[in-house]
Amino acid sequence: MADSPVLRSGFAAPSTPTVRTRRARWKDGRLLLGVLLVAITALAGAKLLSAADDTTAVWAAKRDLPIGQTLTGDDLTTVNVRFTSDAASSQYVTADADLKGMIVTRPVTKGQFVPRDAATPKTDSERTELPLSIATGHLPSDTAVGDHVDVWVVTKEQPARMLWPEVRVVQVDQVKGVSGSSARRQVLIALDAKDLTKLPATLALLNNGEPVLIRRGS
Repeated sequence: MADSPVLRSGFAAPSTPTVRTRRARWKDGRLLLGVLLVAITALAGAKLLSAADDTTAVWAAKRDLPIGQTLTGDDLTTVNVRFTSDAASSQYVTADADLKGMIVTRPVTKGQFVPRDAATPKTDSERTELPLSIATGHLPSDTAVGDHVDVWVVTKEQPARMLWPEVRVVQVDQVKGVSGSSARRQVLIALDAKDLTKLPATLALLNNGEPVLIRRGS
């Protein structure tokens, strides 16, 4: 029996389609979201650490401290405070200052931050304090406790003369009197023992002239 003729066509047998592994796009979205969450968490953590470090350690009283008391380690404790400005923080004694052995010059109540003018070295506490009535135009307008100034006197008969160099201001009162040239401020200065020998002559000069305070640049 003759073989049947093989029918041929111009078309090849269909091939099996190649299966390609495609990366799911939803996995890309989750990966991106995860990266963003990690970055946000790291940023928030860094901000919290930065805020935690933005504090100043200052001395505070562990008990009531009366004037004249000699400070010891049992009188003080440190407190970390976040001040709103440098001006606010500068009013108090930072914890890196050694206050042991210093004398309390103004009352400090329990829990209160120790003001900068509340303690002074023992040698300073033995100084003599002299009040001066000074015209507002004869001292820097922002003169403050703790400043060191040169005290001069200006008289009509004699040239200006320095009375004391580099004396410390221990108290400054508010302006008294009407505004203008007649307004005055009461300033308390601390004098060393060596300054007392010339005190009588100096007071005579002050009685005949006007005191002037000059603050030197730091």
